[in-house]
Amino acid sequence: MIKGFIFDLDGVITDTAELHYEAWKKLSDEMGWHFDRELNEQLRGISRMDSIKVIMDYNKVTLTDDAVVSLATKKNDIYVASLDTMTPDDYLPGARELLTHLRTEGFSVALGSASKNAIKVLEQLNATHYFDVIGDGNSVTQSKPAPDIFLFAAERMKLPANNCIVFEDAEKGIDAAKAGGFYSVGIGPEERVGHADLRFDTMKQATLFEIKSFFGDLF
Repeated sequence: MIKGFIFDLDGVITDTAELHYEAWKKLSDEMGWHFDRELNEQLRGISRMDSIKVIMDYNKVTLTDDAVVSLATKKNDIYVASLDTMTPDDYLPGARELLTHLRTEGFSVALGSASKNAIKVLEQLNATHYFDVIGDGNSVTQSKPAPDIFLFAAERMKLPANNCIVFEDAEKGIDAAKAGGFYSVGIGPEERVGHADLRFDTMKQATLFEIKSFFGDLF
C-alpha cells in the first residue's frame, strides 16, 4: 500500500533551474569556459560537485581538487544569494495543492533532493511544514542515480520503498527511484522521464485523483 510520498525539489516543488543556470553561467564566463542551456540540461538532478565535473569534462579542463572545491563553493555562493529573491509565490503550479491534499489525507511526505540548499529554499517558500522528513545533499554521500537519498527518506518515514512514490523531473532521479525499488512519477517530457511508472507534463496535472486512478489497488 502507498503510504508515503518523496519529492525532489528543483523542477517538482519549485523551479530554481534558472537560478542554477545563471550561477553556473556566471562562473563559466569568469573562467572562460563554454556553458549553455544544452550543457545545463546534463546537470539536472545531480550534485554540485558532479555538475562542475561535467562542465570541466566538456571543456577538457583539469584542476586540482582544492581548485574544484573552491569553484564549486563560489558557484554556490552566487546561487544562495539569488535565493533571497524567492517567495511563497514560487511554487510550481499544482505543487502546493498536491502537498496540501497529501497532508489532509494523512500520507507521510519527505523531500529527497540533491541540493545542499534545500532547507533554505523550503524556508523561502514557507514549505517546511509539509514535510515529515527532509533529505538533501547533506544527508547522504552518494548522489543520484544512486538511490541513497530516497532510501534515507523512506527509512526516516519508517516505510519500505514499495510503500512510497517518488516524484522526479530528472532522468537520473527516475533511475535512482527504480534502483531503490520505489514507484515513480515523472514530471517533464517523455524523452527525459518517460521511463517513470507514471508521467505528467507538469505538476499541475499530477493531482492525487490522477495518481490514485493510475496506481489503483496500491491505495
